[in-house]
Amino acid sequence: MKSMLAAVILSLTAWFAVPAFAEAPAEPLVTVNINNASAAEIAETLNGIGLTKAEAIVAYREENGGFESVDQLAVIKGIGPATIDKNRERISL
Repeated sequence: MKSMLAAVILSLTAWFAVPAFAEAPAEPLVTVNINNASAAEIAETLNGIGLTKAEAIVAYREENGGFESVDQLAVIKGIGPATIDKNRERISL
């Protein structure tokens, strides 16, 4: 009888402990609109893009108009396909 009670208590304890091991929800992904964000906002949001590259993005945008695609960032010196791919989900137009 004691062993049966112990088994029930152990089962209930394990059942209540499962949510504690559940994966925590991921933080919402922060995005930046490269067609209207400041250089500081771009540099803060994108990985591998410092203030100098962010300023180049803003300068290009001011001279040539807004970006039509994320891949168009490759025209900026120092921004290649790898940088674009790791930031693709963070960039909006």
